[in-house]
Amino acid sequence: MIFSTAAILGATMGTASGVLTLCGLSLFCRSCRRSKLEDGDDCDPEKPTAGVLTSLQQFRVVKSTESIQPQTLLKFPKIYQPKPSVTCPEVINYPVPDPIPDSAPGGSQQLSHPEPSNQTDKGGNQATGSSDVAVVPRQDSCEEPQCAGESANDTVVSSLLHPKLHFSLTYHSQAQELHITVIEAERVTASQGSEGYVSGVLTCASFQREAQTSRRPLSKRVRWQEGLVFSVPGPGGCQGEGEVALTLLSCDRFSHHANLGSMRFKLADVGMMSDSDCWVDLQPPKQQEVLSAGELLLSITYLPAANRLGVVVMKARGLPSDKLKDCIDLSVKLTLKHQSTKLKKKQTRRVKHKMNPVWNEMMMLEVPRDLLTRSSLELEVLNQAGQGQGPPQNQAQCLGRCQLGLQASSTGLQHWQQMLDNPRKQIAMWHPLNT
Repeated sequence: MIFSTAAILGATMGTASGVLTLCGLSLFCRSCRRSKLEDGDDCDPEKPTAGVLTSLQQFRVVKSTESIQPQTLLKFPKIYQPKPSVTCPEVINYPVPDPIPDSAPGGSQQLSHPEPSNQTDKGGNQATGSSDVAVVPRQDSCEEPQCAGESANDTVVSSLLHPKLHFSLTYHSQAQELHITVIEAERVTASQGSEGYVSGVLTCASFQREAQTSRRPLSKRVRWQEGLVFSVPGPGGCQGEGEVALTLLSCDRFSHHANLGSMRFKLADVGMMSDSDCWVDLQPPKQQEVLSAGELLLSITYLPAANRLGVVVMKARGLPSDKLKDCIDLSVKLTLKHQSTKLKKKQTRRVKHKMNPVWNEMMMLEVPRDLLTRSSLELEVLNQAGQGQGPPQNQAQCLGRCQLGLQASSTGLQHWQQMLDNPRKQIAMWHPLNT
């Protein structure tokens, strides 16, 4: 009994001492942690300690009540447009470069190249627009707006390339004969299936002699290597008065002959030209002013990647004033043809009360590459008559028309050929209007 009481008291005291020891240890740990919090060593009690599974780098999250806008990472790409051979500020919005100083610092001159502008003026449009008809800013002032055809008229006319003739001549004094060797011709533009030849005419006071080469299929470069012989009788021979004319002619499948250009020289100049090769630019044939009904300035380009034909109707000049007395309300009607079939029609806006109207409108036409050689454009300058009882289409009066294509002639054929040879380039040219 005594042994059991002592055992119970020992167990009780052991248990009590163990409990007191645990309480003391817990109080000691709490005091140590509280001292650390007061010293500022650990601000966040829930902050994890560095270990094998815990990274030392922590991410800081900041809360905000403002709306988050996504940041644009993509920038609008620069649009590079081909600079045409004949530019017009109203049609293609290229910035005008600043004047270049006479000398740059350091003694060297630097040239600045303007970059294409992507900005759009009021009432205008970009040159890369996808609309069919693009209207360039109008000039509503009383003064006539200036276009590239006026400021750079020489550049527009120089874009018309005339054929060049290569020949040589020799005068035989004993036989009194003038031998002209027609070698070749370059920069020849003619419709498909046409043939060409060179005709020579010797004109003197008392007689006239004619000779011509054989016919050859026309291409950009035609070679004959044939001779023309003219007898020059008389005591003076080539020292006398006379003139020699060489003319390049074309003949189509319907036996229609067309004059592509000619050149003239006097017999007195044969001595200087003898035994030498001559390259001469042929002059276009003179057209009668009576048949001309004015001129129309056009700029065309072809985009092979998009299969699109762009036609810019710029302005007109020299329209018949006798037909514009009552009412001046002018517009241009454009018709796209494939051989003899009409595919598309478009018309510009009307310009009133101006004898030399300016439109500056671009029209985009979808034409496949393989059909471009057999297609053509027909443009008509229309004058809307006064209001009447009839339908509007019966009141329009045609002042003149022109045609562009490989089936056309003169400037229409040459302009179309230059467009095919220079894709993605704006090429402008004046076209005479025929009644």
